[in-house]
Amino acid sequence: MIWVIGYKGMLGSEICRQLAENNIQFVRTDVDVDITDFKALLEFARVWSVRWIINCAAYTAVDKAESDVELAKKLNEDGPANIARVADIMGARLIHISTDYVFDGTGNTPRTEDMPVAPIGVYGVTKAAGEKAVMNNCKNYFILRTAWLYGWAGKNFVYTMIRAMNTHEAVKVVNDQKGTPTFAKDLANVILEIISRGSMTPYGIYHVTDIGEITWWDFTNEIKKQGIETGWINETGKNCVVNSCTTDEYPTPAKRPAYSVLSKDKIQNALGITLPDWKKSLNEFLRNPLFDKARIE
Repeated sequence: MIWVIGYKGMLGSEICRQLAENNIQFVRTDVDVDITDFKALLEFARVWSVRWIINCAAYTAVDKAESDVELAKKLNEDGPANIARVADIMGARLIHISTDYVFDGTGNTPRTEDMPVAPIGVYGVTKAAGEKAVMNNCKNYFILRTAWLYGWAGKNFVYTMIRAMNTHEAVKVVNDQKGTPTFAKDLANVILEIISRGSMTPYGIYHVTDIGEITWWDFTNEIKKQGIETGWINETGKNCVVNSCTTDEYPTPAKRPAYSVLSKDKIQNALGITLPDWKKSLNEFLRNPLFDKARIE
């Protein structure tokens, strides 16, 4: 039995959709089973005799985390520690989702899995601590670091920018932070592939994003281009000017990594797959009937 924790989120909902589509048995929980309650987690795992646990639950409000440290720690560190302990007791395999924010964003070469972490904000610090908690409490784990995630369910940058361009004459987007957009469907595909292979994939940390190296300004311009092609950008959006700015000109409570491109060599070699180019995945996101037009209105 596969247990998806945090199924209401963007990634969790996509994983559940793919599991159901492939007729794979799974159970799912969200706030109904508190990840900070070890006994509740263990009881649920025993009832369902879980053999795989996919942890998508996390505190992801990057800016709010700077002033909400206690809750961010509970969800990003204490929760994963409990889940890892349960997985170890059950002899289950754990897939835990982490982030590019565990790195400080310096340099200009893709981050590999063996590079030391150096988070620069509360969110990154708690996610890095969560990784350690998983490694310290569970033997059979996969930690998947991803970045710039978007998907059909929930709020994300693509929906936000289409809505902004459709209602404003101009938008301003940072052009000095580099990374890679990641379609939730692509990450879910990798997760299902790991499960299908069982122990054939070595345990450890893996980086999973789509392919490419761009800025948020680049991303916005491609969203506009493809949004016009697919009809999601209206007349106002077509004339909207996408201005670039620096990070210093767009201050936020939490500091962002300036460079957070993740190397995918390890996961591609382990699974023998090629992750898709980010532009191709964006096109699939926009053209699929699952695109939620209500989120851009």
